[in-house]
Amino acid sequence: MLIAHSCALPAVAWTGVPILGQKFSTVRERLRDLYREGVAKAGAQRPPLDLGTCWAPWLSWIVKAWRSQQRALTLDATTLGNRFVVLAVSVRYRGSAGPVAWKFSRAAEKHAWPPEWQELLSPLHRVVAADGKVIGLADRGLDAQWLFEGIVAVGWHPLLRINTQGKFRPQGWHRWLPLKGLVRRGGQRWQGRGMAFKNEPGRLECTVLGCWEEGPEEPWLGVTDLVPEAADICW
Repeated sequence: MLIAHSCALPAVAWTGVPILGQKFSTVRERLRDLYREGVAKAGAQRPPLDLGTCWAPWLSWIVKAWRSQQRALTLDATTLGNRFVVLAVSVRYRGSAGPVAWKFSRAAEKHAWPPEWQELLSPLHRVVAADGKVIGLADRGLDAQWLFEGIVAVGWHPLLRINTQGKFRPQGWHRWLPLKGLVRRGGQRWQGRGMAFKNEPGRLECTVLGCWEEGPEEPWLGVTDLVPEAADICW
């Protein structure tokens, strides 16, 4: 796909013809047979490709020549119409992102997300956690306590975007403040340590980062386990 500059099956197959020295139809069928489920493959006793075994080596190959010791991975849940839900972990690079682990499920089926995210993160943290700072980014909708704690558990640092609803109690305070009051106008920033979310089952000891750039109608707020001096909402 990298050489073909395309992920379309015919384009990749034509690229493989001169490299492998085989006919187009042969290369196309071999590629198609690779991604089919086991029962749909040609021939007997052909197992499906277990993508879970590919995720850690794939990420290792990506970061092998990485110069910076700080890396950012995005955790994202995307709904494809009313057909599928895709959970994906992607490496952030120069304003884009390359997926390194993913899981599809049917949109109509209910799933417990914590085990599925744990399954995605488990093979990856051994590749990138030991030799640098790893930031786990997620947008609103994934700002859950279990995900925050799960990212911390694998040795990464969460930075989860949160809604402006809810309350925050700064460290050393007894009074709760509205989250939307931490950053009141455009051009203002705020960061501090304390307890987020007044509802006791969801309380989170964390650092809250806030920023309101000129233009948007509301501020950006995020929570992380890093101390305020070591974190930046610009991430």
